Amino acid sequence: MTPRVLHVITGLGHGGAERQLLALLRRLPVPCEVAVLTGPYTLADPIESLGIPVHRLAMRGNRDLTALPALVRLIRQGRFDIVHTHLYRAGVFGRLAARLAGVRGVVATEHSLGEGHLEGRATGPAVRLLYRAGERLGQVTVAVSPTVAERLDDWGVPPARVVTIPNGIDADAFRFDPLLRARTRRRWGLDEHDFVVGTVGRLVPTKRTEVLIAALEHTAAARLVVVGDGPRRRELERLAARSPAASRVLFAGGTDDVPGALAALDVFAAPSVQETFGLSVLEALASGLPVLYTACPALQDLPADHAAGAHRVPSGPDAYGEAIGRLARRPPGRLAPPAAVDRYSIDAVADRMTRLYRAIAAPSTAAAPRASSPRPTR
Repeated sequence: MTPRVLHVITGLGHGGAERQLLALLRRLPVPCEVAVLTGPYTLADPIESLGIPVHRLAMRGNRDLTALPALVRLIRQGRFDIVHTHLYRAGVFGRLAARLAGVRGVVATEHSLGEGHLEGRATGPAVRLLYRAGERLGQVTVAVSPTVAERLDDWGVPPARVVTIPNGIDADAFRFDPLLRARTRRRWGLDEHDFVVGTVGRLVPTKRTEVLIAALEHTAAARLVVVGDGPRRRELERLAARSPAASRVLFAGGTDDVPGALAALDVFAAPSVQETFGLSVLEALASGLPVLYTACPALQDLPADHAAGAHRVPSGPDAYGEAIGRLARRPPGRLAPPAAVDRYSIDAVADRMTRLYRAIAAPSTAAAPRASSPRPTR
């Protein structure tokens, strides 16, 4: 059976979950459509260019219940066999709408569950209660790493309802291109000889971007480029403006050209103390960059020899400043992508997700299949 799948996602901005959905849609061999609850709709055009319809529900806020009947109608009219939700708000509305529309095949990918926060925001008892209530309306929750599976267990989600399928990466899309490097640097106003450290991601408190701004005070060897947008951008810009290294900090904003941004860098830095997967770290490794990181389950769940070029650093300005200075003294040039990049091939991830869809949609399926892999030994 080839199931029809409706992906329901909160928004389609430049976030990791949104970009992961786009990458997955490029590979899934089953008919898909996308329902997006609210803006931004940045990635809607790339999705529609694949021939995949995107339904914009224009939800005005968390309490705008008009989106629910619209989503129920969409599910019924589309005769979808599977509803696959992404991110918290979409998980709540999408699971409920699927149940009201009579669809029992409901999958939810948990992209952003951290310790004490969800999607960069602090969580409380009410959020946990609503999360567990919504989870019971679904059939399977996909954890993007064993770390997330453990957190779901802590939140009271039964392990038998959790499947671990990691995020995937299209390594070819991030292969280093010197022409792309030169073009991006010109756009950013950087000289070809500048030594540039950068980070890519949503500007939320958990990313700890302020560590990198402060780290520049401990090394005169580098410039910093912050690629991304989010609720902390203005605060971080004010912080950078007060820094002695203010002239060496550039906020490049959000981009749909992450390969170009990475090509322009000499070092990638990720000082977050907790992550659900660490997709941006893998993308940087695929681009041949040395990487400084503090937390990355995608690497921590693998043997150490799979991540040559990645250096784990305590999340403090001194440690990052010292590590940046050390890398600035190495010979220039790109690194060969390590084994970890191949380990998380988007093709393999799409294959596993397709098998999960077909197992759930099969008439004889009595329970959610167990597709988890054991935690790799270190």
